[in-house]
Amino acid sequence: MKVDGSLYDARLEQIGETAAAHEAAGYDGLFLGESSHDPFLPLAVAVEVTSQLTLGTGIAVAFPRSPMHLANLGHDLQVASGGRFVLGLGSQIRPHIEKRFSTTWSHPAPRMRELVEAVRAVWRCWNEGEQLSFRGDFYTLTLMTPFFVPAPSASGPPPIMVAAVGGRMAEVAGEVADGVFVHAFTTERYLRERTLPALGRGLSRGGRDPASLTVCLSVFVAAGNTESEIAAGVEAVRGQIAFYGSTPAYRPVLDLHGWGSLQDELNTMSKQGRWGEMAGLITEDVLDAFCVTGTPEHAGAEIVRRFGGIVDRVSFYTLGLVDPFRWAPVAAAIREATTPAPPRNH
Repeated sequence: MKVDGSLYDARLEQIGETAAAHEAAGYDGLFLGESSHDPFLPLAVAVEVTSQLTLGTGIAVAFPRSPMHLANLGHDLQVASGGRFVLGLGSQIRPHIEKRFSTTWSHPAPRMRELVEAVRAVWRCWNEGEQLSFRGDFYTLTLMTPFFVPAPSASGPPPIMVAAVGGRMAEVAGEVADGVFVHAFTTERYLRERTLPALGRGLSRGGRDPASLTVCLSVFVAAGNTESEIAAGVEAVRGQIAFYGSTPAYRPVLDLHGWGSLQDELNTMSKQGRWGEMAGLITEDVLDAFCVTGTPEHAGAEIVRRFGGIVDRVSFYTLGLVDPFRWAPVAAAIREATTPAPPRNH
């Protein structure tokens, strides 16, 4: 199981130092989310200060961008990084697409499938000389003159990852993507009973080998060496669980556990602006289902117990630019538990 850093507030002036620190701390990758900052520009800085880290968007909001925008960004970062880039895409939810980005929302799962295929069509044009002739229900790309064709990527195109919570998007990820980002607002039960079967249906539909799909999971973690450190982490996680739980798109996770009424309460409070009170509704059983708590060693072992064998890469859900060395003991515990022992000499 590989361990990645994950940032949701990647400020440009700090990303160089932070990316270098993640590499020094032994992380396998660093993925940047799209919240208050663009996720692509900081990665151009991270490329220059790292040599081993996998670097990617985790995730970039897909639908406000055209396939050509994404193809350009992905191609350039893949070339600049020497083949270390991953294009991670997510759909976001309708209110953000329409009211924050002022773009069109429609049929998110079929649209995501077509978007991935359109981006790959552009890359085949640039890397293999294939004529650009993509015609779909949502995107049409048929013009590519030599002036706009970059040099081919010596490393080939980057992999494309798709973020999925619901079953339909998980099926799309299994059918056409190189990997899936499983949102932190999930549980072991939901992953095993809903997400993995949906991925399997997509893989079957696409005629693909399950080994071709990388499963990446972000995990809520409240770890520390003292009770006060753990308690502070728990309170922060309660707030995040409440935030996501208020969104109808995430309700299926709660419904599976019989907590659907919690979503109703959280949604009502969010509309009333009572954000500060919402964390108080997250009971211990809800917290335990979503979050791993304890010492770094215990947290690492618990992540492996819950997700070992079904997840290829794991990251810790944190907000802002954090000290990666704080989480290094958790990462070390995961590696120790999942790295095969060397063969004995007889």
